[in-house]
Amino acid sequence: MKSIILIGYMGSGKTTVGKQLAAALGRTFYDLDWYIETRYHSTVAQIFAEKGEEGFRQIEKSMLHEVAEFEDIVLSCGGGTPCFFDNMDYINSVGESVYLKATPQVLAEHLRMRKVERPLIKGKSEEELLEYIQTSLKQREPYYLKAEHIIDVTLLDNYDKLQTSVHLIREELGL
Repeated sequence: MKSIILIGYMGSGKTTVGKQLAAALGRTFYDLDWYIETRYHSTVAQIFAEKGEEGFRQIEKSMLHEVAEFEDIVLSCGGGTPCFFDNMDYINSVGESVYLKATPQVLAEHLRMRKVERPLIKGKSEEELLEYIQTSLKQREPYYLKAEHIIDVTLLDNYDKLQTSVHLIREELGL
């Protein structure tokens, strides 16, 4: 059975949905950023600081190829993963790709709620964050739209809606 690979912008719920989806399907869940951090004994932010974005993207590609070879998993990719090298084509060749799509406003709200330090948005005001998301989503969405499946997660703000998203993905994938 093909692995399920979740893509989308940061804050779209890839990790949250991925964990629930994996549990519902009896599969192992992997988050690509966590996998990188475990293998490199360093946070994504530290890798970004030490090697720059280009260095991080090389590591990310290598780790994507490593973890995507595992069987019957649910994998959550970083928001930029599909947008570099041939990563999106690779993702589509090894698994069922699912784009978790949300509006820039919802993404900004999710990121503000989580208060997680993310290197690309650190120190931005609310207006700057929304503008940054709108601009970078425009650049990234052509890659995201190459996914085999697109699920709207705009209203992913409570447990019931999380379960609905998991149900929609299972329905879309025929699982």
